[in-house]
Amino acid sequence: MKAWLIVGAALAAIGTAGTAMAQDVISQRRDGLRGMGRHMEAIKAVTDARGDTRPLVARIDEMITFYNGLPALFPAGSGTGDTRALPTIWSDRAGFEQANANTVTQLTALRAAAASGDVAATTAAFGQTGASCGTCHRPYRGPAR
Repeated sequence: MKAWLIVGAALAAIGTAGTAMAQDVISQRRDGLRGMGRHMEAIKAVTDARGDTRPLVARIDEMITFYNGLPALFPAGSGTGDTRALPTIWSDRAGFEQANANTVTQLTALRAAAASGDVAATTAAFGQTGASCGTCHRPYRGPAR
C-alpha cells in the first residue's frame, strides 16, 4: 500500500512540474513575442521618420535569433493556460514551422535593406515582414483577451 502511495505522490509531483514547465514556456514565448512587437514598432518609427536604418540591424538580428528558436517554445502540452496559441500550432506543425521560416526569411531581407541604409528598401521589406507575421497570426493565434 505504501508503495502505491509513493508512486501516486510521485506522479502528482510530475504532473505539477509539467504544468509549471508549460506555464514557464508560455511566459517565455509571450514575453519574447511582445519584445518582437516592440522591435517592429521601433523599426516603423525609423522608417516613418525616414531616419538612418543602419542602427536597426541589431534589433533585426535579435528578431532573427528569436524566431529561429520560436518553434521550440511551443512544445506539446503548452497549449493551455495564459496563451493565445491555437491548437493548429500542434495539429498543423509543418504549416506553423513553415510560416515561422518565412518570417525568418523576410527578416533576413529586412536586415539586408536596413544595413544598406536605403530607407525605401527598408520600408518595403518592413511591409513584407509585417505581412509574413500576419500569415502566422491568422491561423495560429487567437484573439486578444
